[in-house]
Amino acid sequence: MAEKPTIHKLNLTLSNMDTNVYGEYNLTIALHPSETIERMMVRILAFCYRAAENLTFARGLSSPEDPELWLKHDNGTILEWIEVGQPSPDRLKKGSSQSTAVKVFSYGRGLDVWWKTNAAAINSLPKVSINYFTADELQALSSLADKTMNLTVTITENIAYISNATENVSVTLLTMESV
Repeated sequence: MAEKPTIHKLNLTLSNMDTNVYGEYNLTIALHPSETIERMMVRILAFCYRAAENLTFARGLSSPEDPELWLKHDNGTILEWIEVGQPSPDRLKKGSSQSTAVKVFSYGRGLDVWWKTNAAAINSLPKVSINYFTADELQALSSLADKTMNLTVTITENIAYISNATENVSVTLLTMESV
């Protein structure tokens, strides 16, 4: 019998000054059995950086056909296909064919090797943009993870300042060209 995902509840207060998005969000996030806390926190950051009215978490790891998040127009058109991690160029090509833009939020060990191996193929996809987070900052962010989270996130100049009742961390969104 397959393991079930662990459910996390997030009460998020977001102020994204870079995109002028401000709001309160009550999110339910499923942590897949094969997923790390770090990856789940990157999904939350991706939500914060791309927050918009029709942005939703897709089935992600549960369904290889879906991205982690997607922003859909009211008519169902996919405006943004959002991936987390180190997706293959073929997956990004698929996202490009189904959406207006593909956004990747990458992280983790092997990031430099993944980029060196796939940069040419990914750069040939004009709709794709790659951003990443450093390991040290994500480790600090992961300390804020809990089954029930109350987080305040303020984003300005691509830096996310994240706090709960007792801790504050900051995470910078970097572009892949600077690796």
